[in-house]
Amino acid sequence: MRLLLIEDHRDIAANIAEFFEANGDTVEHVLDGESGLQLALTQPFDAVVLDLMLPGMDGLALCRQLRQAGHTRVPVLMLTAKDLLADKIEGFEAGADDYLVKPFSLAELDVRLKALIRRANVPPAQRLLTVGDLTFDLDTLEAERGGERVKLNPTTRRLLIVLLQNSHRVVTRQELERELWGDQPPQGDFLRAHMHALRTAIDKNFATKLLHTVHGTGYRLSADPPRS
Repeated sequence: MRLLLIEDHRDIAANIAEFFEANGDTVEHVLDGESGLQLALTQPFDAVVLDLMLPGMDGLALCRQLRQAGHTRVPVLMLTAKDLLADKIEGFEAGADDYLVKPFSLAELDVRLKALIRRANVPPAQRLLTVGDLTFDLDTLEAERGGERVKLNPTTRRLLIVLLQNSHRVVTRQELERELWGDQPPQGDFLRAHMHALRTAIDKNFATKLLHTVHGTGYRLSADPPRS
């Protein structure tokens, strides 16, 4: 792996770099957000490990600018000492793909990065996800249905990708919650509200409904009506 590490804590950065370089990976380390964004925009990396609290430009602003510049495929894993749900949601909505709270295991960081890179390296023929007349482009992060643009927020976009990639089966509530909040889902049925927003976005103006609730289990995207 070729990693960009943007972390202003020198000891943490040294530990991460030593771990990955011992495994044969390459780690480019910078201490501030402006330098990190410049490297991320001009050099190819398999993944970015990004600290939230940085001098100058913080991790959220950096991630937003990276995504707005069209760099949608490189995975971003955010590191932070903040473990509140609101902080995690803000990170995901800025464009981060995963989130680790300090202190963390380097072995877990390794596993998470490899999983993110596998997902990012989908063959070009599979970059366009389709169910019925609904399409989603993994490169542009744009969705269309029946030729009309579908407006999504970062949360509904993440849910839609998972459902499209697994349209051959029912995706459980637990899987969707893990996609949004990792291993610490919030108390209460917050997922229901996000699924309602997704259903409104992709189904409201169309006679054929694609998002189906499988009661007691989860959800499935399908152009075929569910079996009774």
